[in-house]
Amino acid sequence: MDIRQPIPTNGGDWITKFGETWKKQVDQVRDKFTVLLEEVRMPPDYCTDVPILYVKKEAIVELLIFLKETPGFEYDFLADMTATDEGVEPRFEVVYNLFSTQHRWRIRVKLRVSRVPHADDFEEVPTVVSVWRGANWAEREIYDMFGIKFKGHPNLRRILMDQRWVGHPLRKDYPIKGYQIFTDAEAVDPSLLDL
Repeated sequence: MDIRQPIPTNGGDWITKFGETWKKQVDQVRDKFTVLLEEVRMPPDYCTDVPILYVKKEAIVELLIFLKETPGFEYDFLADMTATDEGVEPRFEVVYNLFSTQHRWRIRVKLRVSRVPHADDFEEVPTVVSVWRGANWAEREIYDMFGIKFKGHPNLRRILMDQRWVGHPLRKDYPIKGYQIFTDAEAVDPSLLDL
């Protein structure tokens, strides 16, 4: 079965319920963020259940504030934030899944992260902690698992792996059996004791 085939659910078919609203919202976003919007993928034209807005990284904070605060959007809940390793350039995609608690709408925002030319590092992504405090831990997890750095994050450090861990386990080039065993406990950072 293709994701573009409507599936009956207790919530109904999203495309039927929200399709016209999504089209109006995407048109407004296109008008406001013309040069900063890279691509739009709409259901059912693409294999997606909700619209996907690809935005340039320098516009992410402004776009997310717009989607959160503008009447007719009200995407007030960051339902999930993650990343994917595409294995090609641009290497990573950071994914923001938004939900409107008032209207029950969903939308997805993505930005692409490329390798820095002539360096063994990747572009930094602006933090969105100022928009949603809940992004704090999500950005730390993305940093820990993928190595994507969030510029302006208040405390960007590992959250799942031991601080001594080398590498980022969810990258496609990370060895499947890349075990790292530590025989002693990790030292406690004294600055973390003052919570």
